Amino acid sequence: MIDLYAWPTPNGYKVSILLEELGLPYQVIPVDIAKGDQFKPEFLAISPNNKMPAIVDHDGPGGKPYSLFESGAIMLYLAEKTGKFLPADKRAHYDVVQWLMFQMGGVGPMLGQAHHFRQYAPEPIPYAIDRYTNEAGRLYRVINKRLGEVDYLAGAYSIADMAVYPWLRSWEKQGQKITDYPNIQRWMAAIEARDAVQRGLLLMKENVRTTPIDEEQRSILFGDKQFKR
Repeated sequence: MIDLYAWPTPNGYKVSILLEELGLPYQVIPVDIAKGDQFKPEFLAISPNNKMPAIVDHDGPGGKPYSLFESGAIMLYLAEKTGKFLPADKRAHYDVVQWLMFQMGGVGPMLGQAHHFRQYAPEPIPYAIDRYTNEAGRLYRVINKRLGEVDYLAGAYSIADMAVYPWLRSWEKQGQKITDYPNIQRWMAAIEARDAVQRGLLLMKENVRTTPIDEEQRSILFGDKQFKR
């Protein structure tokens, strides 16, 4: 059994989709990041950077419980544990790894900043909005070009696609027009047609944010309460 500590965000969906694709038994332990659950000592013992998702694999290496944080590391661990969605062949293996790192180092941080300054900043900052919206567009063009050459980011469907896809679902909030990227549209439709993906996207669906954050939540997520920790 795997304990998945998560909340319905792109990084949370990355792992829930993979767990569904793998068919591994897991239970979700909610980490309400707007209430500050990520700062609780029991969660920090698993994820010292106070970020979710994190997992505890009760059948870890040597048959002992093993905890892991950082969504990309979790995906590599689970793929290697099961031998799925990460090829053994060296070239194909690193084709997947490089696109996973592209998500971790570029797509997540940059699209997250575009989303932040367009949706959550307490006041509009034109320079930040323009910078991160433009960088989001550049990354979309990189992905769109790649998907004009191959069906999936690393050729075959892999953890790289599962990592990138949840971030691109919010294209509108990142200032993008999905019709500008026909190859991404094709790829997203293929991913969304997968039953495991649809199950993974049900992760705590009742907790998906539908209203603006208040000042207390802003402080926990982005301000004084976040940095005091």
